[in-house]
Amino acid sequence: MSSTKFCLLIIVCMPVAALSAQAQAAPPIKPGLWELRMEHDVNGQKAPDMSDALKNLSPEARQQVEAAMKKRGVGMGTEGINKVCYSKETIEQNRWAEQRSSCKTTFSSRTAASWKWHSSCPQYGSESDGEATFSSPENYVIKTSSVSKMGDASRTSHMTITGKWLSSDCGDLKPLQDKP
Repeated sequence: MSSTKFCLLIIVCMPVAALSAQAQAAPPIKPGLWELRMEHDVNGQKAPDMSDALKNLSPEARQQVEAAMKKRGVGMGTEGINKVCYSKETIEQNRWAEQRSSCKTTFSSRTAASWKWHSSCPQYGSESDGEATFSSPENYVIKTSSVSKMGDASRTSHMTITGKWLSSDCGDLKPLQDKP
């Protein structure tokens, strides 16, 4: 999988898949426009953020990626900061859970302030552990540790996603979705 495709997968799937890996309960967050700050390392090395990957594309290709992401509800930013729109329905109905339907997630604990889980994704050759901490309906932090196999190589990655609610109005950004 190319680094650009992997970054897209992370931006679209990880924040919401981690929050809603099972459709048992909606995450205790507000609908609206969110800023997501992502820090990611692979095998102990800081991984490039999506804006770094986009820099290597032609202007036309970059515009296509940005337009495709916007159709899915992701506003591309810089330095690991993106914006997403969570509608009330998106949060309550866990629509995004289908994105990773081949994964099995088991929660070891789930409270109003913290969720802990383990995910196994045989199709992607990965196992991960994660924790989401909800300090308020307007702030959350997700930390994940994953081990995946790509061919004969194993890779270990850690990601921290900090979500900050910005507004109840998403402007021209559509609610987050897995398909345009």
